[in-house]
Amino acid sequence: MTHPAHGAVTLAEVWRGPFLESAHQGHAVICDDTGQIVQSWGNPDAMVLPRSSSKMIQALPLLRSGAAAANGLTPEHLALACASHQGAAIHSQKVGAWLDHIGCVDDDFRCGPQVSRDDDVRDAMIRAHEAPCRIHNNCSGKHAGFLTLGKHLDAGPDYVDPAHPVQTACLEAFEEMTGETSPGFGVDGCSAPNYAATMHGMARAMARYASADNDSPQGQLRNAMALHPDLVAGEGRACTRLMRAMNNGTAIKTGAEGYFVAMLPEQKLGVALKITDGATRASECAIAQILVKLGALDPDHPEALAYTNGPIQNWDGLTTGALRAAPTLL
Repeated sequence: MTHPAHGAVTLAEVWRGPFLESAHQGHAVICDDTGQIVQSWGNPDAMVLPRSSSKMIQALPLLRSGAAAANGLTPEHLALACASHQGAAIHSQKVGAWLDHIGCVDDDFRCGPQVSRDDDVRDAMIRAHEAPCRIHNNCSGKHAGFLTLGKHLDAGPDYVDPAHPVQTACLEAFEEMTGETSPGFGVDGCSAPNYAATMHGMARAMARYASADNDSPQGQLRNAMALHPDLVAGEGRACTRLMRAMNNGTAIKTGAEGYFVAMLPEQKLGVALKITDGATRASECAIAQILVKLGALDPDHPEALAYTNGPIQNWDGLTTGALRAAPTLL
């Protein structure tokens, strides 16, 4: 298998004064609704784990099986199923209510406990000497979806086992949407299998979501994400900030190790992006510039500028440089 950095190009740059101090390389692909590449940077055939950027694909069997309808799931539930959330009260309370609704408890989750990334919740739990729960895990919404599907299928409790019906359904959906046979998987941070695809394959999948009818399973998931950006990530996070700034139905999703995807329904385009050194700051910068390039994000919007040309400040508040999208993306 080709090394994932093979053919990568610079997508984001760090400047300090007049000096280029650091550069982040990666791959990016834009696909249209026929699955063809409109534009690419780096190597479209790079085989990469999309990590949490594939959650809307992992949520697809939840709708196709009838489990979502049978359990009365709303767009809020669907957004949480696609989320990498902060573990803020808005997230944990809604996931907790979902668990109650399907007759499950925190110990039924197969994701590990995680300290909340919301400062207020974290600090309050520390003061109260409370241990983090699995519901605070950033993937608990996805796992609530897995549990819902597993109960609907009357399958066993070990829903993260690659041979479990929940995961075989996820793999089937993944290969259908990407148009590829996956060469395998890695175990994700939440213990679920995460299947690999080429950059072209993931961009193709996102284009299929972007061009899907609103009432289709793909369209429902895309629209739920765009409608509830606060549930997909949380305050201060790029996914939430940029979706709010666009407010045009475009849905975006980050993934660990510098991955990012976008679904642009107005343009019927899908985007997949990977920074090969895994830097989140670079993936956020590059995806924002691509969204600007495609006309989904106003280049002069403060949130756009915060990512495409974000100031770097030192401890005394002095602006010492900037994190900028590379010239190749302009």
